[in-house]
Amino acid sequence: MQTDDYCRDIETYLCRKNDGHLIRVVGPSFGIVSGWADQRIPLKVVFAGIDRYFERYYRKGPRRRPVKIDFCEADVLDAFDQWRRALGLVAADPEGTVDEEATARTSSSLPAHLGRVVTRLTTARATGRIDAGFDGLIDRVAHELDAARASARGLRGEARQALLARLAVLDDELIQRAREIIDAASRDALTLEADAELATYRGRMTADALARARTMAFDRLLREHFGLPIVTLP
Repeated sequence: MQTDDYCRDIETYLCRKNDGHLIRVVGPSFGIVSGWADQRIPLKVVFAGIDRYFERYYRKGPRRRPVKIDFCEADVLDAFDQWRRALGLVAADPEGTVDEEATARTSSSLPAHLGRVVTRLTTARATGRIDAGFDGLIDRVAHELDAARASARGLRGEARQALLARLAVLDDELIQRAREIIDAASRDALTLEADAELATYRGRMTADALARARTMAFDRLLREHFGLPIVTLP
């Protein structure tokens, strides 16, 4: 996609989010957005970052002025970073270092994370995004996570690692079930969308890396399709 078309699509989306108020992507704003194009940030990821900013903006109360794209930059870059990590496009730390402060934060937030996962599982079923074929698995996972949440605060060392490993197993079970029950038309549509997301990266990746990224992109879209949460701790 040409940079001008990329900017126009973002301008159109921002206009819609601003209830029809047109904010032009020109001058410094154009420099920001063209930089996103140079980084090959997919439009869907940019839109997700814009959505994040607007969600916070709405929580502050009635809006007082239209939002410029400049205000969304940090959220767009954050969404892009998360997208790349979800698809395995960011390498792990080669030094293998451990961020003690980050470990403490994730440890303290584990009970809250488990609570959010249970809530999203319940919401997905209540809104009809997942069918009866998921019921038994949803009940079992939700029950196990509720029990884990009660004892998760303050976990350290082997006990914490064991719980995190179990969360990964449960997450895999949910994704595997989703792969089994999705209809063929939806599967084909998600496959095309995954390929489109990776189109600008295709020439820069080995065949093995591209295959892994396609699988991860498909699974991410599959999770969105059914409204499934990420059970593992981010």
